[in-house]
Amino acid sequence: MTIPRRSLRAAGTLAAAAVVGLTGAVLSAGPAAAHTPTWAVTCSEVNLDLTAYNSGVTNQVTVTVDGKDLLPTETFGREFHKKLALPEHDKELTVHLVVKAGDGDKFSREETKTAPVCERTTPSPEPSEGTPSPAPSTSAPASATPSEEPSTSAPAADSSSPGSTDLAETGSSSATPVIAGAAVAVLLAGGGIMWSVRKRRTAQH
Repeated sequence: MTIPRRSLRAAGTLAAAAVVGLTGAVLSAGPAAAHTPTWAVTCSEVNLDLTAYNSGVTNQVTVTVDGKDLLPTETFGREFHKKLALPEHDKELTVHLVVKAGDGDKFSREETKTAPVCERTTPSPEPSEGTPSPAPSTSAPASATPSEEPSTSAPAADSSSPGSTDLAETGSSSATPVIAGAAVAVLLAGGGIMWSVRKRRTAQH
């Protein structure tokens, strides 16, 4: 049994068309799968990992936060990797990414993500700093009590001083030789003066 030539030609044409269709699908899917713009947003930074781009063209990337440039437009080739620090914020931020592929707009990417607020750990030390403050206040009265003890000892010394009158008298008796010596010196000086006066009088007569 022979197969007509027309049926063989028709089958060959269908097979060729199927091969061409599969090839076109693979080619069209290849570049689309090659461009991989990966990026992540945390409360403090933005991580960019753009890979598998066409190095023969000029690609561009831009990142804005609430409408302000966090990363001004930069050009790159096959890959682009960068970490961007977010400004301090007390409310959520809107981060916008724009990637323009130089080999066609169909490979470009434009996405928006939200940066949450970072949890603050600073308030935790504040209670620990506040707790030692009462300690100095308790030490202040303790320091005041020793100061009162010397004050009580001072009157004790004063009270003993009036009672010790004998000691004061003994001190005055020890000074009497000095007074006696001074009196003797005065008497000697007076005797010398009297003798000189008498001598002058006799000399005049």
